Amino acid sequence: MCFCCTRRPQITTGAYCSSKRCAVIGGSGFLGRHLVEKLLDRGYSVSVFDIRQSYELPGVTFHQGDLCDNQALLSAMKDVSLVFHCASPAPASDDRKLFERVNIQGTHTLIEACLEAGVQKLVLTSSASVVFEGKDVKNGREDLPYAKKPIDYYTETKIEQEKVLVLEACDKEKGFLTVAIRPHGIFGPRDPQLVPILVDAARRGKMKFIIGDGTNLVDFTFVENVVHGHILAAERLRPDSPICGKSYHITNDEPVRFWDFMSEVLVGLGYAAPRYHLPYTLVYGLALLLWLLALILRPLVSFKPTFTPMRVALAGTHHYYSCDRAKRDLGYKPVVSLKDGIERTVQSYPHLRQGA
Repeated sequence: MCFCCTRRPQITTGAYCSSKRCAVIGGSGFLGRHLVEKLLDRGYSVSVFDIRQSYELPGVTFHQGDLCDNQALLSAMKDVSLVFHCASPAPASDDRKLFERVNIQGTHTLIEACLEAGVQKLVLTSSASVVFEGKDVKNGREDLPYAKKPIDYYTETKIEQEKVLVLEACDKEKGFLTVAIRPHGIFGPRDPQLVPILVDAARRGKMKFIIGDGTNLVDFTFVENVVHGHILAAERLRPDSPICGKSYHITNDEPVRFWDFMSEVLVGLGYAAPRYHLPYTLVYGLALLLWLLALILRPLVSFKPTFTPMRVALAGTHHYYSCDRAKRDLGYKPVVSLKDGIERTVQSYPHLRQGA
């Protein structure tokens, strides 16, 4: 089905500035909640759609439901002109059917619901990983080709979600505009993934080793900067804007050595920094072998290796991205520095400190 062929009334430019009603799909998640809070600060009326409700806030209406349920989505989009789509399973879940259901089928249903409800703008939370194949990416721009050999199911489905579904649905003539934001390495307070997993590994004695020579540069992006990029894109998404149907990298614009970042977080929480080096090719080969073994044995026994090929690639290669397009078209610049972001993140996890 071509989403752009749906008949819709013409929308004038002025209508894009008149409404402050929006919906955040996946608003109970890490990024989604931070986005909801910032939208409220900026005077928006917010409707949250998620499979669960994890908090309450004045001015926010919660709708619980399945992303593949058109009618449930429509109830959350009443009188809404702008939708942020942040819903996605965690990359580490390694569940192909779940990724396909949420990132592909769910996004397909969401776009249909947007068109039916008269939504004018859709901002997708994509990922810089859509151009990453496990090899070095240095100052990568948005014109890099999509990964031909995606390194995991998450990336595979995010490519189809961004390229085939969301960006191709953009149609100025029919009044439905879309844009994709590609953050990389999101971290910050309330993050349920990076810091808790890192601390758990440290407590089990698995953070003693550095994969590779430790000089690989990567992007880690403080959550408030990711939120800032989303809102800038939403407020500039107009029929006369160059951002329609495009993707934008959003990072802290401060590439850092991967293991320096990890060490700073660990030391800040009272744990020892990794010290011993392991050859990248050796660790990657072992991770690939374990992943294949887990795949073969899955019908009989279930186990998840600590180091997957994707995790090893992320830990041992260069992967940082240019924000030049976002600076030019969105007026983007980070609002929180990497140093301040790390400090605020560490302070937000007193329960994860050594000895807590």
